[in-house]
Amino acid sequence: MTEPGTFVIRGALPEDGGPLGLLDRAAWSPLHAVLPAPAEPYPPFFDERSRPEELLVAERGGVLLGYVRVGRPTPFPSNAHVRQIQGLAVAAEARGQGVGRALLRAALAKARADGATRITLRVLGHNVPARALYEAEGFAVEGVLPGEFLLDGLPVDDVHMGRPLS
Repeated sequence: MTEPGTFVIRGALPEDGGPLGLLDRAAWSPLHAVLPAPAEPYPPFFDERSRPEELLVAERGGVLLGYVRVGRPTPFPSNAHVRQIQGLAVAAEARGQGVGRALLRAALAKARADGATRITLRVLGHNVPARALYEAEGFAVEGVLPGEFLLDGLPVDDVHMGRPLS
């Protein structure tokens, strides 16, 4: 039995697709999303571009609390040493409990285990909580595309961050 407040990080399974879709839709926010709010009919969470083996999930008592997707930024052999955080979400009821930080640290460990020596991510400029977490975990801003997105008619920067894995 898991203690209240504790959780485990594990690899995603194909059967996690339904619960992950629910979590992803519930976690949608203009703070981090560049796409409109999800609407029915909802596409499957897993598809040819998003596979279970790319995700780590946080789970407590059989309930998924969050996920992180770690993928390759390109298919090119010259870029095979790099991994990219391609999504991180935490359920509202699990925020402030260290779930996001634990998922991020597990993603770094997964990337190292896969032989990567560098990891990158993209975050919207106005997403101050996510940027603070990434900076606290050793990520640095490596570039900014000013006004790359228009969200609700307002320009929002696309911030590129990265760090070595050594």
